[in-house]
Amino acid sequence: MKFKLSALMAASVLATGMAHAATELVIATVNNGHMIEMQKLSKHFEQANPDIKLKWVTLEEGTLRQRVTTDIATKGGQFDVMTIGMYETPIWGKKGWLQEVKTDAAYDADDLLPAMRNGLSVDGKLFAVPFYGESSMLMYRKDLADKAGVKVADKPTWSEVKDLAAKIHDPKNGVYGICLRGKPGWGDNMAFLSTLVNTHGGQLRHAVEAAAGKQTLEGRDQLLRRPAQELRPARLLGQQLQRDPGALQRGQVRHVD
Repeated sequence: MKFKLSALMAASVLATGMAHAATELVIATVNNGHMIEMQKLSKHFEQANPDIKLKWVTLEEGTLRQRVTTDIATKGGQFDVMTIGMYETPIWGKKGWLQEVKTDAAYDADDLLPAMRNGLSVDGKLFAVPFYGESSMLMYRKDLADKAGVKVADKPTWSEVKDLAAKIHDPKNGVYGICLRGKPGWGDNMAFLSTLVNTHGGQLRHAVEAAAGKQTLEGRDQLLRRPAQELRPARLLGQQLQRDPGALQRGQVRHVD
């Protein structure tokens, strides 16, 4: 997954021509905590709508993106409702792959944050509704910082973050300076790339060519792979979002994205 919103913001959408069955709706969603919690509420919906049954297909984000993209591009009709983000929604809406979401008085679309609503719309037409939105932040363990005798600025630069992580790095005692998502995929190791580009003064669409993009990618690579100090756990290159906060809570890392 930036306010500036992440491309990972979850949104439920109806695929054009896919909701034929009146008795069963197949829902494809990501296996994060928000969606698992929503799945638990199915019984309430089914009690209120006894003629509709919900079937959930819960997948890792990378797998979900591949399957949903393939299904909707080929008009396979495997899913009726799906969880996608602000990256796919305007592209698919413009291609005519999604139905416009027409709300009534029961759903006040004007109450949506403008950035969310605009990001999920094409030519003023809403093609997805948000279940939640994401922003990016840098979290750190103050107790570990205090123990190492380092002070974190209110607005640290990435160079300062690297230096601070190096000072607190103590792998012999199971403490690592930083933990970032390392598993390949837009929802994993690429999730906060746009934020890094922004902090270097660039925009994601020009990141690869621009100097800001070069600085971003080099800095991120140093954090992920820095051979001299190995600031992150060795398993990081296969790490997903769901595991990072746990390491932070256990005191195994000081910084986490």
